[in-house]
Amino acid sequence: MLAKAPINMRVLPEQKALISKAAEILSMDRTTFILNVACREAENVLLDQRLFLLNQNDYNAFETALMATPKPNALLKKLLSEPSPWQA
Repeated sequence: MLAKAPINMRVLPEQKALISKAAEILSMDRTTFILNVACREAENVLLDQRLFLLNQNDYNAFETALMATPKPNALLKKLLSEPSPWQA
């Protein structure tokens, strides 16, 4: 089993009461509720960075741009030399 790392936070009494009530309604403890909600929101934030919808014309233009050979430039060279976010 992997070791668990603590996450500590300070909240207003009203926030604690709100979270506690919501957790109680779902038959969860506060920690489980907070972790579930935080992880779901984190996944949504990350998905928003990777998922986008295009109409057919915009998709074709996007695909054409992806298939084109990029012109060499310093920023692209720097970007390609850095580790990917999932490698960090």
